[in-house]
Amino acid sequence: MPKQNLTDRTLKSLERKPAAKGKTRDHMDSVVPGFGVRVSETGRRTFILVARYPGSKNPARRALGEYGALTLEKARDKAREWIDLIRRGIDPADEQERQRLAEQRKRENSFAAVAEAFIAYIKRQKLRTGDTMARNLRQTFVQRWASRSITEINSHDIRRVIREAVERGSTYQAFHDFALIRRLFNWAIGTDEYGLESNPCDRLNTKDMIGERYARDRVLSDDELRALWRTTDRLSYPYGPLYRILALTGLRLGEVCGARWSEFDLERREWTIPAERMKKVKGGAKPVMVPLTDAMLDVLESLPRFHNGDFVFTHTGKQPLKPALFSDPKERLDRVMLEELAAMAGDASRVTLPPFVNHDIRRTVRTHLSALRIGEEVREAVLAHVRPGIKGVYDKYQYLDEKREALTLWNTRLRDIVTPPAADVVTLRA
Repeated sequence: MPKQNLTDRTLKSLERKPAAKGKTRDHMDSVVPGFGVRVSETGRRTFILVARYPGSKNPARRALGEYGALTLEKARDKAREWIDLIRRGIDPADEQERQRLAEQRKRENSFAAVAEAFIAYIKRQKLRTGDTMARNLRQTFVQRWASRSITEINSHDIRRVIREAVERGSTYQAFHDFALIRRLFNWAIGTDEYGLESNPCDRLNTKDMIGERYARDRVLSDDELRALWRTTDRLSYPYGPLYRILALTGLRLGEVCGARWSEFDLERREWTIPAERMKKVKGGAKPVMVPLTDAMLDVLESLPRFHNGDFVFTHTGKQPLKPALFSDPKERLDRVMLEELAAMAGDASRVTLPPFVNHDIRRTVRTHLSALRIGEEVREAVLAHVRPGIKGVYDKYQYLDEKREALTLWNTRLRDIVTPPAADVVTLRA
């Protein structure tokens, strides 16, 4: 069969010269041995390689791909690769299957795929912070490493992410990010499904990467509490009332955000938060009963009801507020609080508002409960802290009456802070 130097011009002209009906016609290349193009009766042009493939005594013709989907240059390169494989005793079909399986494993073991499997796992555990963990994982890590194999991620990759968080001043976020990615790798190793032998976080030290981790100790002053309460008047529903409930109860943000009207018994003045919305601990989460004071009932009775949903703090009734999406409301709270502090001081230039997070409101409530000389067991019960050791195993008392008294005292104290009594009024104490 005569050979010719195949060119794109030649290949394009072959479309106008199809083979006879029911026949095919081959045009062999003079550049790459055994390489050519087959023309069909419809003018379709398919690259071919004629060679003696491993395991066969006679030469055979195999298709490399169709012209158009494959350029002439790439078809020649592919033919050369096949010839090299044949010389080494490897059947190109076997090599293609090996590569296909390798690509499939890479997709299955990609960081994005493993991360989604981990997210499904933590959601099955019904972790209170599951939504936040999923969001942080996708935004911080999946966006960077989505298509990379989980086995390719190394300590340098992780250190780079943590360093960026530190450099932008997000120290606490850096600690959270590191704990999250270390947890993902430990889980992946435990499944024994992704080919991981070690955790790339094991040799990293948070003290070296981030620095000392100091426990938060921010407590709002009386002036700041007064400004916070006044700010809630200026914030529209649902954020203003929600911050009031946080200040009145000392509960966690997520516990208040997910509140449903069906959890409240307003006649008995009780709010039962189910276990699945409480912080998960080693012994499992437990439902918590919150006594409702007059101040809490005043807030609840002022709230709108939605016919299409049961959530208390919501935009539509169908979905509750998400604790992970509070950056904008918190920034607005800080801005208005600063305005209130300036108005109270009468000199905006001398007023500052040291940074605080929503959880610091909870610490402030706990501090005031101590100042009110509430017993330790009751203080811990108000904040729904799980009792440690043997107490947590055997003592199942709910301290409902004691919590009601403690919260009433705290709400009264908060009222006095927000609206101080006149100078000529003496507060009588029991």
